[in-house]
Parts: sequence; structure tokens; C-alpha cells
Amino acid sequence: MNILLIGGTGFLGSALSRRLASADFCVTLPTRRRERAKHLTVLPTARVVQADVHDDATLVRLMAGQDAVISLVGVLKGNFQRTHVELPEKIARAAVTACVPRLLHVSALAAATNAPSDYLRSKGAGELAVKAAFPSVTIFQPSVLFGRGDAFLTLFAALLKIAPIVPLACPDARFQPVWIEDVVSAIVASLDNSASRGQTYPLCGPQIYSLRELVAYTGRVSGHPRPILGLPQSLSYLQAWAMEFVPGGPMTRDNVRSMSVPNVCPAGCTLPFGLSATALEAVAPGYLTRGISP
Repeated sequence: MNILLIGGTGFLGSALSRRLASADFCVTLPTRRRERAKHLTVLPTARVVQADVHDDATLVRLMAGQDAVISLVGVLKGNFQRTHVELPEKIARAAVTACVPRLLHVSALAAATNAPSDYLRSKGAGELAVKAAFPSVTIFQPSVLFGRGDAFLTLFAALLKIAPIVPLACPDARFQPVWIEDVVSAIVASLDNSASRGQTYPLCGPQIYSLRELVAYTGRVSGHPRPILGLPQSLSYLQAWAMEFVPGGPMTRDNVRSMSVPNVCPAGCTLPFGLSATALEAVAPGYLTRGISP
């Protein structure tokens, strides 16, 4: 089976690429900068190509002969309209033009056009655009991802290592973190499941946590427990505004607005295709207790 994986060089894309390659799928990974995908060139059935996926003609060319296209592109800050709305729509239209039978699109939990943040609104608009162009698309809406190399618990652990006290924005924000390998399993399982066409799947782990609980847990497991000072909404915005001036800063005001919406699945929701969600506590110690690289 030939798979075109757009956005395949990031955290989720790399994990998905490894799984697909190990199952003998032939994976094409377009990227603007080939050096960013060096870690994937060793995969036996993966082909990394330098290409601009924002170009319509390039997309159609890349999709020739593909059995499925998986769209993973996402950013936490930057041009949401271009990345989350315009690009997915281009991908969907190109898939129709190239007669690709399957399209899978990874969105975000709580995505909605009336959401409080630009990020979630753009994700919601992107879903609508993709559905309009390719009605049988399969959409996944994962909660925040955790796993080795994540930008979530690993980031907390790095901060806790150097901070004597943690002033925490949105301490009561609710999350239902999902293991990256469970998300990968759901995506791969859908490829052989015709009933998944036209369906949308929220993806969550088995337990809901507040942000304060997650940071405290990370501190205990990483060996750097710290006092946590929960900030009220006004100071959360102020902290996020200040971080916007820091290159690579971990938070923006739009992130704060996103956290005003619980990032949890509907009650009783389980992973699709008979999969069982893995507990955070079963995985996180394996990569947090070994220390955080500087």
C-alpha cells in the first residue's frame, strides 16, 4: 500500500512513519527541507522528497499512484489560516483530482469554528473545508500527545529542572492526554477499515487531569518536584504575552484561550477499532526518569 504522508517529519509524523514502514507500507514524505527528515531516511520503505506541499500542481504530482493520503500538518503558533485551513483544503482537492481512494486528516480535540482561540477555530474550519472537498475523509481529533520526545511532559520536566518555583498559567485547565503510539495505532487501523470512511474519531487517554496535576506528576517522576503557583486568568495572559517575545517561547495568549476549553473526550468515549488507551503512568516514567537533555 502506497501512503503519502504530509507533515510526516514532526513528532506524530515520525512515529507514524516508523510504524507504517515496519508494516511494509511504502511511505512518501514530502518536506521543504530534506535535512529535517534525516532521521526518517533510514526507514526501509520510506522515501523523503523535497517538495512544496502548498503548491497545487506539486500535490497532485505527489499523489499519483497513492492508495491513501494522510494529512498531519499543524502548528501551535503562526499562520493558522494557511496551515490549518488552506493547506488541508488543497490536499483534499488534490486527492480528488488524483483519484486517491482514501484521505485521513488529523485535526485537534475541541476544534470548532466557534471556539475561543484562533488555533481551535482554524482547526474546525479546516475540518469543514476537507469534508466539503472529500466527504469520505476520516478525521482524527487527538487530545494532547505524550510519549518519548514530546513537547508536553518533556517540556515541563526541563522547566522543573531549572525553576525553583513554577508560576503556572491556567492551572485548572483540563486535559486527557493520549499516548502517541495509541494515536498511531488508530490511524493505521483505519486504513484497512472501510467503515471509518466519513467518520470523525476523538482520541483520548483513559484519565482526565488538570494542568497543575500534570506538572506536579512530572516533577515527582523526573526527580524535580517544585512548588506550583497557579496564576489567575489575568496573570496567565500577562505571562503568555511576555513569552511571545521569547524565541521559541512555550506559550502564547492564543494558547491560553485554547486552554479555556476542556481538552477532554465526551463521557464514555473510547478509542476506535477495539483499541485500549494506555495510561500516562505506564509510559511517562520510562522517558522522564532518565533525565532531560540540556
